[in-house]
Amino acid sequence: MKTNDLIRVQEADFDISEHYQQLRQINPAGTGAVVIFVGLVRDLDDAKVKAMELEHYPGMTESCLEHIVSEAHSRWPLKGVHLVHRVGKLLRHEQIVFVGVTSRHRTDAFNACEFVMDYLKQDAPFWKAELTEQGKRWVQVKASDQDADKRW
Repeated sequence: MKTNDLIRVQEADFDISEHYQQLRQINPAGTGAVVIFVGLVRDLDDAKVKAMELEHYPGMTESCLEHIVSEAHSRWPLKGVHLVHRVGKLLRHEQIVFVGVTSRHRTDAFNACEFVMDYLKQDAPFWKAELTEQGKRWVQVKASDQDADKRW
């Protein structure tokens, strides 16, 4: 992990504007792009998702996230990466994940941001359960997520 990177696993919500401003301050003269992705809890498959519970294995999760951020740096010339992933009980429409990437060029920033998100969906050690009107059900990895991860 580089000095301009930030990786957090937390229960508290995050401030998009704060992370955006921090990313903009990393080498302002050499930065041409900041790409941000924010994931939200949503209703899926008409199941009336009321909330989502996210669990993780402390220590192991952060290590895996550091690895993927380092891998992104090895593939693209990035200035910095912010990765914040929430855990605990999250209600519909709450923020789950923030990935922000800054680079000299937009293509590198877009690719790196998508790469990190594809990893998070497929391989990051988070366990997600949807809380629905019918009860609790564990979220499985989708074929589309596996396909997206394979292109990298």
